[in-house]
Amino acid sequence: MAEQLAETVDPAAWTCPAPLRDQPVVVMGHGGGGALSAELMDQVFAPAYGNSTLAALTDSAVLELGGARLAFSTDSYVVRPLFFPGGSLGDLAVNGTVNDLAMSGARPSYLSAAFVLEEGVELTVVERIARSMGAAAEAAGVAIATGDTKVVESGHGDGVYVTTAGVGLVPDGVDIRPRRARPGDVIIVSGPIGLHGVAIMSVREGLEFGVEVASDTAPLAGLVAAMLAVTPDVHVLRDPTRGGLGASLNEIARASATGVRLSERAIPVPDAVANACGFLGLDPLYVANEGRLVAFVPPSAAEEVLAAMRAHPQGAGAQVIGECVAEHPGMVVVATGLGGTRVVDLPLGEQLPRIC
Repeated sequence: MAEQLAETVDPAAWTCPAPLRDQPVVVMGHGGGGALSAELMDQVFAPAYGNSTLAALTDSAVLELGGARLAFSTDSYVVRPLFFPGGSLGDLAVNGTVNDLAMSGARPSYLSAAFVLEEGVELTVVERIARSMGAAAEAAGVAIATGDTKVVESGHGDGVYVTTAGVGLVPDGVDIRPRRARPGDVIIVSGPIGLHGVAIMSVREGLEFGVEVASDTAPLAGLVAAMLAVTPDVHVLRDPTRGGLGASLNEIARASATGVRLSERAIPVPDAVANACGFLGLDPLYVANEGRLVAFVPPSAAEEVLAAMRAHPQGAGAQVIGECVAEHPGMVVVATGLGGTRVVDLPLGEQLPRIC
């Protein structure tokens, strides 16, 4: 039996989200926001495009242009299914890019939208996505100002893919980037985590967890503006999408050469997310979000920033979850509810493929 199994199993054909790291071809894990994604950037894209702006590796690039400071970002959205509880591909395509701009402290203004449509997709589906994008743009206070459409042959796509790019102005005195994290910073998350990833998984796999779990997709620029109104000296902002909160905190810790210490009991994980993750063997810290942010704030302003967040609809569930420390630089640790400590490492690939 063992010999027969060895003859029929081809490791090179595996599509596990956490594949072997010496794979000579692209695998799903390269898009997961974890260590494989970082390696793809470090070994392929950064050497090809190398410049100081790209080297910052922020959610959006901050550029000096014509005397203004602009934030510029682009992202592609390939979620499956196209529609899910709480949102759709259209919502993600707007909110994701708006939020990337907001994570630099920018006020988003304009987006572009490029569609790749597969031959045979129903026009009513395309129209529904376009209308959801228009509604999301209006809610976020941005305009979709330009775009493009391409059609590929049947079988060479997955219905609809959307790429959006966006620009926004960064206010004077605002300098938000991962390398500004400092020991003593208070770490705040804007609300319950893991909802988007579990919502996608539930409809994709036909799973039920007792209650419907809806995606948290939402624009965060208004919340960021409320935070900056308290103090422009917010050090770091990040929206924990692919790879979840765990990946985002690891990226910040490594970029700033500081440590992160979290309290497990303080991290807001909804019961439905905890139950789903427990059933499936997933860690909520690595499950994607689309309407949450994590902030590193100087301790002198933390209470006021937290109050401002809780007064905003998108930050009503904000919680202090930990602090930035000088110990164990580049590492994220969690104090567990049982009194122990565990390391939260950068995930290798992704737990849930195609979530954004």
